[in-house]
Amino acid sequence: MSKHVVATVAEIPPGKRKLVTVRGRPIAVFNLGGEFFGLFNRCPHQGGPMCEGVLTGLIQSDDPGRYQYSRAGEILRCPWHGWEFDVRTGQSFCDPSKISVRSYPVEVAPGQRVVQGPYVAETVPVTVEEQYVVVDV
Repeated sequence: MSKHVVATVAEIPPGKRKLVTVRGRPIAVFNLGGEFFGLFNRCPHQGGPMCEGVLTGLIQSDDPGRYQYSRAGEILRCPWHGWEFDVRTGQSFCDPSKISVRSYPVEVAPGQRVVQGPYVAETVPVTVEEQYVVVDV
């Protein structure tokens, strides 16, 4: 696997996402409260663009008529057919034992470390003073 600089932290605020292409792969990078996660941008069902899906949460019930909403903004719903996936893991809620969308490790790296490598960035040498979102493919 190789590391690729895809954005600054400021480019993907909490609760937002950014579609990037790394080595020809479309990857949706999500910021969940300051933690970053990468998912392949195609739903395993019929290829829907995951980056365009709605971020929602889970509704759970212990008893009829009693519901609890949790994990707000951590569940991604495919825009084509509504299949739901955990943004943190890529795991499906339709058939968790068999279906998932590929997830990619993502980290935040300080600018000085990005300049030193081993990240691949198609840039010219610059002075870096921000943190970057880095996808590991």
